[in-house]
Amino acid sequence: MPYLWLMHTTPNPAQVAFQRLLTIMDELREQCPWDKKQTFESLRHLTIEETYELADAILDRDLPNIEKELGDVLLHIVFYARLGKEEGAFTVDSMINRLCEKLIFRHPHIYGNVKAETEEQVKENWEKLKLKEGNRSVLAGVPASLPALVKASRIQDKAKAVGFDWENREQVFEKVQEELQELRHEVEQGSEQSKIESEMGDLLFSMINYARFLGVNPEDALERTNKKFIRRFTYIEERARQEGRALEVLGLAQMDAWWNEAKEQG
Repeated sequence: MPYLWLMHTTPNPAQVAFQRLLTIMDELREQCPWDKKQTFESLRHLTIEETYELADAILDRDLPNIEKELGDVLLHIVFYARLGKEEGAFTVDSMINRLCEKLIFRHPHIYGNVKAETEEQVKENWEKLKLKEGNRSVLAGVPASLPALVKASRIQDKAKAVGFDWENREQVFEKVQEELQELRHEVEQGSEQSKIESEMGDLLFSMINYARFLGVNPEDALERTNKKFIRRFTYIEERARQEGRALEVLGLAQMDAWWNEAKEQG
């Protein structure tokens, strides 16, 4: 059945391409043994995987791969829409129209009379509008299943949007130092593990807050460090293979020397 909302006298290339994707999705769902078996639940972990692959491509600024991974994510969105249609819950049409209505509602500075000349003003308006939509808490929109690092960033962003924030980054850095000293105290006192874990959590939370004040995305920063570590450690492994030596018998001094060589290469 054609998606009439896309049909115009002279459809543009994007409309034609999207219609083609919807048609292929219908054909796969009806004819492919694998696609016929899929459910919301079975696709969930695959969607998460595809999203992380997209995130990796973005971090690497790999534009061809970004295009590829965006296509994979779009396929999942279309698949979910097909499942929703089968259950009589929603269609791709209703999903997109609902999104359009939300965008219009949350941008009164574009589609209404509200004034918002800065990014911060826009964010403040968003949080107020979300409360009008029925959210009982400013933090209600933070998904429970988010990774802890990302969740901390989102919590802090949302709190800031309603004015709950430090005045300047010096205050935040002082908080980082305070939390570090509290962690050190618990470690030196030999406190129970739960207390040390609690202080470590406070320190990490304050570091994420400080990163926000510096304009640094902590998730991106940590992942870039992960990639850097992998690149340098892989160099050590390759040097060991070249010399026919096992890492376990190299010794820290030799590994550290090769690590420094890797650092010089970037």
